[in-house]
This record gives sequence, structure tokens and C-alpha cells, in this order.
Amino acid sequence: MKNTGMTRPLDQLGRIVLPKEMRTTMDINIGDSLEFFVNEDGFVLRKYTGVSCKFCGTVDHLTYFRDSFICADCIQVLKTEENVHATSTDAIQAQEHAKPIRTNTTLQAKQSRVQQGEMVKKLRKLILEHPNLPQKVYAEMLDISQGRVSQLKKLL
Repeated sequence: MKNTGMTRPLDQLGRIVLPKEMRTTMDINIGDSLEFFVNEDGFVLRKYTGVSCKFCGTVDHLTYFRDSFICADCIQVLKTEENVHATSTDAIQAQEHAKPIRTNTTLQAKQSRVQQGEMVKKLRKLILEHPNLPQKVYAEMLDISQGRVSQLKKLL
């Protein structure tokens, strides 16, 4: 598991608040169900997707593979792509068939680093324009949490 560097206190009722950046990245919205998993390092929390295809959301003809359900149609598309080495037409067909999903991939990690760099630039610009504002105001202006502003300031 990766360490995000974010910490949240447990309140008197045993609740925690998930940071906004994590909810946005993982596409977790108010009312979404979450799953808890326990392993030797601790526990893992992820959005509950139910029993449906990870790519297209269908509930028919599902196969369980590597912690996910995949329908027969998507399996066929994936096999076709693998055999043809993902030609551009197959990639377009797969994209049209599959719903966009958010997963923990290297691509997302690179995108989040790019977003972090952009956020640092935006924060630097705000600080130069308004040097005496509190972090709370910077957070509101950037639409991020105050804790995230603190983390970004450390990167300056």
C-alpha cells in the first residue's frame, strides 16, 4: 500500500472524513457504498461496485477475474485486442464499449503528479498575488481542502 501522507482523526463515534482529493480521484460520491478489506498491512477501503462488469456495468454472463467481475462481451473484446496487439480500430471499439472507470494505475499516478504540479503553480501564483491570506481562503479559492494547501505549501 502507498502512504498518501494524509491523516484524519477518529471522532467519538468512530467516524473519519475521507479527504476530498481522495474522494474525487476514486470517484466516491455522497451516498456511495464502500467496501473494507483486511490484509497483513492493515485495511483497504474502496468504492463498492456490486456484481456488475467492471468495464460496461452489465450484470449478465459475468466471470470473476482478479478481484473484479468482467462480462463475456468485454472478455471477447480484450482477447481480440490482445491477439491483434491493440490496433487503433480495436482500441476505439473497446473504448466505445467500455464505460470510463477510475482505477489505481500508473497512468493515474502520473496524472495526479501532473495535477499536483499544476496545483503548486496555482497556489504559488495566489500567494504572490495575496501573500497575507490564511490557508483556509487559499483552499476555498482552489477548491481543495485546507490540509491539501498545507501539503502543497511544503512543496514550494
